[in-house]
Amino acid sequence: MTTAPRLTPAPGHTAVDFEQRVDFDRLRGYRLGRARAALEASELGALLVFDTNNIRYLTSTVIGEWARDKFTRYALLTRTGNPYVWDFGSAARHHELHAPWLAPGHSRAGLLGLRGAIAPEAGLFTAAVREIKAILAEEGVADLLVGVDAAEPPMLFELARQGVRAADGQQVMLDARQLKSPDEITLLSMAAAMVDGVYQDIAEALKPGVRENEIVALANKRLYEMGSDDVEAINAVSGERCNPHPHNFSDRLIRPGDQAFFDVIQSFNGYRTCYYRTFAVGSATPAQCDAYTRAREWIDAAIDLVKPGVSTDRIARVWPAATEFGFRDEMAAFGLQFGHGLGLGLHERPIISRLNSLENPREITEGMIFALETYCPAADGYSAARIEEEVLVTTDGPRILTRFPAQELFIANAY
Repeated sequence: MTTAPRLTPAPGHTAVDFEQRVDFDRLRGYRLGRARAALEASELGALLVFDTNNIRYLTSTVIGEWARDKFTRYALLTRTGNPYVWDFGSAARHHELHAPWLAPGHSRAGLLGLRGAIAPEAGLFTAAVREIKAILAEEGVADLLVGVDAAEPPMLFELARQGVRAADGQQVMLDARQLKSPDEITLLSMAAAMVDGVYQDIAEALKPGVRENEIVALANKRLYEMGSDDVEAINAVSGERCNPHPHNFSDRLIRPGDQAFFDVIQSFNGYRTCYYRTFAVGSATPAQCDAYTRAREWIDAAIDLVKPGVSTDRIARVWPAATEFGFRDEMAAFGLQFGHGLGLGLHERPIISRLNSLENPREITEGMIFALETYCPAADGYSAARIEEEVLVTTDGPRILTRFPAQELFIANAY
């Protein structure tokens, strides 16, 4: 008897005594352990991170979407010590009270200037670097390179002025974040399950007279009701807006016979989705069905190749060249036939496309989770199909996390 492959669980959001669900202590330990190993394997003595996803990975602290573009929070991990985090004063105090995994004194009030709103002449960068240097010296890594992921120019200038040698730390962090633990896999599966439900709501609401922005509002409301901690973006694209793909939404009215596609980018406990689905409204034309069939064939061909040891160029080669679907070159078509790692960030490793993977392939390994997405313009000149599946790499082959039906073009509210 053939045993059906086990599904990736998507348990309830609360902790219970009768099921093993996400173990957050284990999750925190895994992430810090991965970061320490990646740091040890590098030439760096420390990581100084400003990317909110990297801060969360190292310290398991977060203060919401507000912080994503402010460059005001930062964290430090040395080869020899425990992570430090600098945050808005009240947030730092909150971490002291509610984040006992941080060592005493390692949650500190800090501020750098709010992207220039406080001028560098105020001395905040000077004080911050002086404090960082003292920790580097205390932990015995002051003579080694410090990996920085992303920072305002005044911070880089001040590090150099005070003799701190900076290098690229983002590659080390991406090395650490590449392979997902069982807890991370469960959180990514839970996030995908939330979007499964949202697509059912969209399918029921997708009728003539509804605007794209109303679908966006519906999706935001449902996701936050289900426990999302960040709805980063909802793409809603319909009718003549499908080709070329604009990557945003508008107030366009949905009309009978439209093809419409959506992308739901949101996170549960920080772990993100990128999840496209395409619908026809009421009915579909042969051109729309044909475009969908081809997009499905392209994505299935890619999924069939997913297993440990396969290089990303093999996946990229099963997708059409840019010139085959109306673009002058691979840069112009980037992101349409595409794969990208998922985790705390929307774009982690591996990045798979004909632009970069043919000449610079990466090996796929067990424990990766990435999204594969395809796009096919229709022969009518304005419709298009967009499909995306989130894939977990296992020794037994690919395991699909995204489950809303997508093998055939979904006709919403058929006439």
